[in-house]
Formats: sequence, C-alpha cells, structure tokens
Amino acid sequence: MDVKYDLASYVRVLKMASTPSWNEFSQIAKVAGAGIFLVGLLGFVIFAVMTLLPGGV
Repeated sequence: MDVKYDLASYVRVLKMASTPSWNEFSQIAKVAGAGIFLVGLLGFVIFAVMTLLPGGV
C-alpha cells in the first residue's frame, strides 16, 4: 500500500469536487424524496395486502 499515492489520489478528487448549485441540489433532493416515498408506499401496499388476505398478520 503506497500511502503517498493514495493521499495524492484523495487530494486530486477533493480538488475536482465542487459544491452543487441550488437547482442541482433541489433536483437530487426531489428524486431522493420520491424514492423514499415509493419504497414506503410499496411497504404499505404489501402490509395492506397481507392484512386483508385470510390468515394474514
């Protein structure tokens, strides 16, 4: 393991990184929120189907 090479790689990546613009951030937040909502909705639908089936939870 070459520590100097690893540190140089990390520094290079940090120099290339930039803060996202407000539009970019809000778009990412909307997509992440929609994903969380869809996973929760899917879990609720599965729970509701399992509850309504005979012998469900």
